[in-house]
Amino acid sequence: MLKRLFSTLLLFSFLSACASSTPPTPAPTPQAAATPKATQPKRDWWRTAVFYEIFVRSFYDTDGNGIGDFNGVAAKLDYLQELGVTAIWLMPIHPSPSYHGYDVLNYYAVNPQYGSMEDFKNLLAEAHKRDMRIIIDLVINHTSSQHPWFRDADTNLDSAYRNFYVWADSPGAGSWHQGQNGYYYGFFWSGMPDLNYTNPAVTDAMYKINDYWLNEIGVDGFRIDAVKHLIEQDGKLENTSLTHEWLREYYKTYKAANPSAYTIGEVYGAGSSVVKQYTGTELDHIFNFEMAAGIMGSVNGGANSGITSAVKFAQMDTPDYNYATFLTNHDQNRVMSVFNGDVDKAKVASFLMLTLPGTPYIYYGEEIGMQGRKPDEDIRLPMQWNADKFAGFSNVEPWRALPADYTQVNVAAQTGDPASLLEHYRTLIQLRKSHPTLQTADITLLDAGNSGIFATLRADSNGTYIVLANLTGEAVTDYQLDLGDAELAESIVGVGMLFGEGQAQVLEGSGGAFNPYQPFESLNPYAMAIIKLNP
Repeated sequence: MLKRLFSTLLLFSFLSACASSTPPTPAPTPQAAATPKATQPKRDWWRTAVFYEIFVRSFYDTDGNGIGDFNGVAAKLDYLQELGVTAIWLMPIHPSPSYHGYDVLNYYAVNPQYGSMEDFKNLLAEAHKRDMRIIIDLVINHTSSQHPWFRDADTNLDSAYRNFYVWADSPGAGSWHQGQNGYYYGFFWSGMPDLNYTNPAVTDAMYKINDYWLNEIGVDGFRIDAVKHLIEQDGKLENTSLTHEWLREYYKTYKAANPSAYTIGEVYGAGSSVVKQYTGTELDHIFNFEMAAGIMGSVNGGANSGITSAVKFAQMDTPDYNYATFLTNHDQNRVMSVFNGDVDKAKVASFLMLTLPGTPYIYYGEEIGMQGRKPDEDIRLPMQWNADKFAGFSNVEPWRALPADYTQVNVAAQTGDPASLLEHYRTLIQLRKSHPTLQTADITLLDAGNSGIFATLRADSNGTYIVLANLTGEAVTDYQLDLGDAELAESIVGVGMLFGEGQAQVLEGSGGAFNPYQPFESLNPYAMAIIKLNP
């Protein structure tokens, strides 16, 4: 009952806030002053970025209503900069009748619970001062059923917006819903009617919305929600040829207007073969779900098969490694909950992500080990800043109750503690940023002769590194790294420790032929190491 009342109040407040600001025509272009851009040293800045995903509602509340806001994100930019973050993805910021925002009421406004457009522009300016970029969720597959476009289309057969949506006289198989004048298609649920991209007017409207946020407001790009579902075709519900055609035109349009703009698509479950289909001429990045599952599965199971398979597929399908990596996101149980509270496993998982190719995305709170299992509200809980009442998130009861562990699991408790998960993330991110080889270099899988060990070689003109992890909770002595396919320099003068405990053994061999290498006599449980080879 409380949930229903809360949702009703949200809907009423949002409709009231948006009624006067919703564009009356399909393709309005409001005027607004753009914020200063972050320094753009090259167009493909995202290849070396470290992203941080934020649910604004749950990050930091500055106005005392129990809901996070734009000013709260701005207040924590120094924390993010110290963590090593260079780019931020904000989950939906548009007005919406729901707490999550994935059903948009007005594409030209911001959620009034998060603050004003001026507050958002101030956040952009503050981020850009720090050379940090901000992308926002752009939900273009569907709108809210309360969006003025749909309300007019539903009630008026002659509406200019009628063909903005997909209609039928009778329900077909799948996600059809009863409207006031026929049935409409909404893949996710009745409250999210799909937009009709076979109608050029919808494309024109979306292009203008895209241009407004990129070039008038000044965001640095978009995360495109549910992109594989844009256009259903001949009974096929995802990854259709019409969707790919639409995205190719979209890519050309936004790149022509702003070559430094960045888009990343959510293609849920995508492996490297699907990533390849979308990147290059359609979107800049796709999330590599196959890689995420490989990391999480291998760490949880203590065997390298999952991550090894994911890397091999990436080498075959996307040898430029032009994709985004992550562990879990806002639609999945949190990392620490998947690992049942095991901090060692969380450290190894983040170590793998931050030493593999691809652009890493960190979900807020992941770096301190916040837990959360579905329902979705509980994997999007308020950020745990300290052990004070309400976890330092707010001075009033948050929109969603905090977990009991916040008094132990929080930013303040972990800051400065070298054994903490937070400092582990900080160290690895700084290493990644200061050693370009760990960002973009090629990767060679090294056979360790033990399924509990995952080892790779990262090498380019900037350096050569062996990355090694014990995926198990047991000490391992029975392993040796096969360097036969490593294509090392003819001689190695020595080795140095970039990360990890102890000093690695000298690599023996010459003339490009090296003996099987056991850098440590014993690898401790969940041991991790980055070894620099010095030619």
